[in-house]
Amino acid sequence: MKYVLVIPDGAADEPQELLGGLTPFQAAKTPNMDAVAVAGVVGRANHIPDSMPSGSDVGTMSLFGYDPLKFHTGRAPLEAAAQGIELGADDWAIRCNLVTVLDGVMKSFTAGQMPNDIGANLVQLLQKDQCGSENWKFYQGVSYRNLLLYRSRNGAAPFSVETQSTPPHDITDQEITPHLPTGPGADQLLDLMQRSVSLFATNEANTARSDNAATQTWLWGIGKRPALTPFKERFGVHSAVITAVDLLRGIGRLLGWNVIEVEGATGYLDTDYAAKGRAAIETLQDHDFVIVHVEASDEASHEGEADAKVEALERIDADIVGPIHEHLKSQGDYRLLLSPDHPTFLRTKTHAHGYVPVGACGTGIDSDSASTYDDVSAAESSIIFEQGCDLMPWFLQK
Repeated sequence: MKYVLVIPDGAADEPQELLGGLTPFQAAKTPNMDAVAVAGVVGRANHIPDSMPSGSDVGTMSLFGYDPLKFHTGRAPLEAAAQGIELGADDWAIRCNLVTVLDGVMKSFTAGQMPNDIGANLVQLLQKDQCGSENWKFYQGVSYRNLLLYRSRNGAAPFSVETQSTPPHDITDQEITPHLPTGPGADQLLDLMQRSVSLFATNEANTARSDNAATQTWLWGIGKRPALTPFKERFGVHSAVITAVDLLRGIGRLLGWNVIEVEGATGYLDTDYAAKGRAAIETLQDHDFVIVHVEASDEASHEGEADAKVEALERIDADIVGPIHEHLKSQGDYRLLLSPDHPTFLRTKTHAHGYVPVGACGTGIDSDSASTYDDVSAAESSIIFEQGCDLMPWFLQK
């Protein structure tokens, strides 16, 4: 049996006036996703517990079958795993965004999609200035996405599970003051953030980007090393993940998956969709289960671009879902699953709690009455996964 999961990140949404009162899923021409609905079932799943922040770290953990209320310890430790960074039992990882804050307002949580070379220079400045303490270490990631580690030297650390900071992508165009770090150790995080302001102003390549220049760091997603049971031990399948996002790479490595790198995969709207589709088909040759994650639909929501979100869904449909489904049908027994990790509303440009549409077809899945895969069709279905972590055992028949 072969299994594939396609994740159009943040694709679930509300009806949009700009789209004639349709959701992006409804407005997009997605004949291949609709074919999954016709051949199988459509339902809905809630991957974000009400008590937790509505981020991809929580949503994908649930989607992969792990209850985030039990296993989630923070976003940054997952991204540390993506970079092959080992965390000690008392170490803490912190996500470090390069952001643009103007007049106290979060104008861009990506610093205008910071170029890698300029971002690398800014991270070097941060490390050079890093408080004169051996406890702190900055690690360059991709573009605006970086990490800060606190290495505990004596088993003690200033942080706890009560240390909190709002994800910067949740406060676009909002005042930052109500969302600054709070709790134990917050004073140290605030000091580092404030020191970055003057540092970034000294880098000419950065300041030359004008309104897209990074004005400071934003520290968030703090957490310790999680303890995740290997996926194969739980579900008995040999798996791989295709993604351009460190978060998914990190979760994959912690679960024991192979992480497949695809040339041209960017984690943005310009990603090479077709290359991801081809890579998935190739990877199925020696894996039981392949996960294909596409960030583009989420990025379009964060930028408030309805047309771009529709285009991303159409590209996912044509270049990923269609070719994969045709290949699976030629290979014998299979199952194909479609599911976002969480909604991301164009209206607010932020992640949200709530149901996402689920579509599944293949061996042992009898067709129901659904004819389209979208938010409205899912809302009318009687198939509901109130705890999103129950979806994966159902899909894998475990």
